[in-house]
This record gives sequence, structure tokens and C-alpha cells, in this order.
Amino acid sequence: MNSFCQLCPIGNTFAGQRKHSKLSSIFDRGVMSASEHRFPRSATLKGRDVCSLASLLSFVNAQRIMAADTTEPEVPEDAVGRRVSCKGERATVRFVGEVPPTAGLWLGVEWDDPVRGKHDGRHDGVQYFTCRHPKGGSFVRPAKASFGSDYPAAVRRVYHVDPEAVLGEEISISSKTLEWAAFKERSLESLETVLLTGCEVNGPGADGDIRETTPNVRWLDLSASLLCCWEDVVAISRQLEHLEALQLSCNRLRLPSDPAAHCRAFCNLRVLTLIGCELTWTQILQCAPMWPQLEELIVEDNNITELHRPEGVLQQLKCLNLSKNPVDQDSLLSLAFLPRLEQLNMADTGLSQLHFHDAAAGGQTAMFAALENLNLSRNDISEWHVIDELAKLPALVQLCCRGNPLVSSDRKPETANQIFIAKLGRLEVLNNCKIHPQERRGAEYDYLKMFGEEWLQVRGRSQLSEQFACRHPRYLSLIDKYGAPEEGEVKKRQPFALKNQLLKITFVFVDGDKRPVEKKLPASMEVQKVKGLLSRLIKVPAADLRLSYTSAKVADREFVMDSDLQTLLFYAIDDGDQVLVRWL
Repeated sequence: MNSFCQLCPIGNTFAGQRKHSKLSSIFDRGVMSASEHRFPRSATLKGRDVCSLASLLSFVNAQRIMAADTTEPEVPEDAVGRRVSCKGERATVRFVGEVPPTAGLWLGVEWDDPVRGKHDGRHDGVQYFTCRHPKGGSFVRPAKASFGSDYPAAVRRVYHVDPEAVLGEEISISSKTLEWAAFKERSLESLETVLLTGCEVNGPGADGDIRETTPNVRWLDLSASLLCCWEDVVAISRQLEHLEALQLSCNRLRLPSDPAAHCRAFCNLRVLTLIGCELTWTQILQCAPMWPQLEELIVEDNNITELHRPEGVLQQLKCLNLSKNPVDQDSLLSLAFLPRLEQLNMADTGLSQLHFHDAAAGGQTAMFAALENLNLSRNDISEWHVIDELAKLPALVQLCCRGNPLVSSDRKPETANQIFIAKLGRLEVLNNCKIHPQERRGAEYDYLKMFGEEWLQVRGRSQLSEQFACRHPRYLSLIDKYGAPEEGEVKKRQPFALKNQLLKITFVFVDGDKRPVEKKLPASMEVQKVKGLLSRLIKVPAADLRLSYTSAKVADREFVMDSDLQTLLFYAIDDGDQVLVRWL
């Protein structure tokens, strides 16, 4: 798996937009939804965006149902605890009855989005029901609420297409009428992907009906449904023997009493998405025995705070997305011994510290042994020692760490990236960009010079050398790789003279017969501007130029200037040094 997957509810995206078009009846019956596509492996909709889209689609479907049936709805006998939809907003019924002094039946509901509510179930001093949020409840008339429909009815409503209705429609483009050449009706039995986001599915329907209607479904999206408990999900999935991926985002499901008893219903399930379901980690672990073969779990934007070690569950898990949860960072190591975990998304979790106590600086931890891909974007990481801790992960090759307050001394993002690369010797991809060998060499070489002065000051002094090694665990291995920095390379100038200081530099053209040229240049001049000057001088494209320099202070050594964005000052070029010019 190359990325953290999101199962995206896209099947009905266009239904509402085409409501007033000439082909509205066709689109409303699901022509666009019936095309077969696998859930995309990297969706752009995440967290609350998924639930917002689901609410819109639920409202469109509710309008369609209400237009077809204008009779006064009957309230089910088991209405309390059931899920309802009101103008696209979903809620759980907590009370059914009269509310004096008004006449008639009322439903007391607790909204998924508490902003939609008005009170906590109390009216005129009487507590009719309770809510978790003090303003999460409302009273609504039954006529305003939809209890939804079962799975088979929703599938037929969304995916059934009448060929005669399609062929009878005229489509005009630029005053020209198009004719249908042919139209082949597709059977529901052949569907492998079913997308029912916001379609108000409330249960499985008659026993065996799902198995007869859509027996070959492998990818199912029931986001923003009106299912009220996991037993309803089990009743659906046990009739879908090939089900591999299930999207249940934006639902409120009561926990099962005996999760292990339902494991056969999900025996082939590999991917499960539960975005925005108000779940805790304890509740997820309680449900986990139902998913014995699960490899990918997306629980973004829930109520996950404290993590606990999965004991005997989730042992096949390869990918875990915990982003947008206020996770207690001290509990993160509870996941360290998931034996097959390869990808972990901890973006937007407030993480600021990380420490693997079982390994010294520069060593390897036994934790997260299989972890290859880690996302720590948009957290509160501000200290570079956290990155040194990541270097202890034995299998880490991909890291995303955007949006953290990690800065270099010059506060340049490109310099910070060099520090990431230099500190993480096994890293192959940083912030979704592949690290090429030349880029790694330049980053590591620059890192040596960046902290070379400090190293020169402490070398040979045991206690200070140990402290330096703790702050820069890879420094000695980089010295073994490139050689130790010398004083002439790393000497820093006094800041008061930097801006206006001019350096007398002799340019020697190695690949040609042109005589050396002497120039006075500011120490703050970037290498790319030096190349531009030389390009105009010798009529060679700047991109083809390769620069290095020699210094009288460091005999018999040539230093490569391989970063166009760095300055002459960065390379510690002194007055009187020679810059060697080569080109392709």
C-alpha cells in the first residue's frame, strides 16, 4: 500500500446538481452512480468534509423520497434508538410521545451535530430525554423525519435504470439533437462497487434479499446511513461473501454485545473506514474481534485520546490512520508492537514529543519494527531531537512532517529539509518527494559544515563530545563517509561585516582556454547568481556550470559548491580563494 487510503463517497455527488436538468430523472435513478469503479485509494475528502458531503447527499435523497410519498408517515414501534434524517441532518430518536401543551406526536431527537439542536431534552421543566451535549436535542414532528429504507430498496433506487426512459430522452448540444446508438441495461448482480452515501439505509431488509440482489459486491460505502447498531451492519455484510472494503463514516452505531460472534460476517474484510463516528480507542478495540483479517483501518476525526495496546486483535493491521484525533502522546507507544504495521498517520494529533527508551542515541529501537511510512504533519514538533528519535526506527523510509515548527538557524525551509535528510540516513521519501543520491550527498555534506565549528570546539574533550554526539547522532558516521570538516571550511564571520563585505575571488576556467578572471563579489551572493554572471561572461548556460573552490588555508583540497541556493558565505569562501569553473 503506497498511501493512507480513504474510501471516498463519490457515487452520488452529481445527483443534486442535476436536479433541474432535462435528464434529472435519469441521473436521479443512478446512471452516474451505476458506473463501476473501485473506491479511490487516495481521496481528497477527509474527516468532516466526508460528513458534510454525506449530509448534502442525504438531503437530496430525502427530498426525492418526500416528493414521491406525501402520506403521513407512520412511526415505527421501536422508534426509540432508531436513526432519522431531517433535511440532511442525522439524529437518534430518544423520545416518542406528546409534549404538552401542544397536541400530536413528537420525536425527541439527539443530533449528530449538536449545533443543530436547541436544548438537552428538557421542555417546560420536564426532562423528556437526555443528550450528551447541553444543546444537542430538539423536538420534531414525525412528518419532518425520515426513518430511511432498507439496503435492497436503496440499491434499486440508486442503481436501477429504465432503458426506455433513457432512450426516450433527447439531448441537445449547440442546437443539435443527439441520438442514442444503443443502451445496455446492467444487472445489479454484476455490481462489485456499491456507493450508498447519504442514501438513508436503515437495515438489511428481508433475509437473503441482499445475497440475491448484489451478491458480488467487494467495495461498499454506507457512510451517513441510518443504521443504528453493528448488528445491522453484520446482517448486511454476512450476505456479501466477497466484501473486502467497507466505508462506514459519519455513522453512530451501538456497540455489539458479543463482537467475536460476528467475525464470520467480516472474514474477508481488509479495509475499514470509520471517519467521524465519535468512537474512542477502547470502543474500537472492543469491536476489533469482528475484523480478524483487517489490514487497513481509518479512524480519522473521532474521540480517540488515550491509546491502549491491542491484545490479540488487529494483528494483521498494516495501515492505521489516527489523524485529527487529540491523542495522548505518552500512549502512542502502545501501538509499537503491532507486528505488521507499515503505515501510521498521526497528522493533526498535537504530537510534540517522541522517545524510544529502549535505544540510545544513534541506535535502533525494537518498537514499530515494520513501520515504513509515517505521517506527522501539522503537529507541534519543535525540537530536532524528535527527528533523531525517528532515526531509531529500523524500517522507516518515508516521512511526511509538514506544518511543524521545526526551523533551521537561517529559518530557510530548504535548510530544514537538508537537516531532515542528514539526520535520517535511511529515508527515501520526504514530504512526498523522492530523495535522489545527489540531494542526499549535498544535504549530508552541508550538515557537516553547518555544525562543523561546534564539532571542532568539542573534539577531544570527552564529556562535551558525548553531548555533541547526543545532539547529532549521525555526525561521526558522516565524518567517516566524507571526512572531518576543517577550520577553513566552517569558520563563521562576524555578523557586523557580512552584508557589505566584498570578497576578491579568482575564477579559473578548467574546461577551456580562457584566462582566469578576478572579481569582487559580496559574501551574501548566492551561487545561482554567480553562475548567472559567469554564464554571461563565457556564453555557457548557467544550468551547465559546475563550481568548486580551493583555499590557501586548506591545501590540496577542493570543495564542491553544489547548492545553488546557498551563499558564498555559507561555503566559507575567503578573500583570495579560487573558484574552479567547469561545464557540461
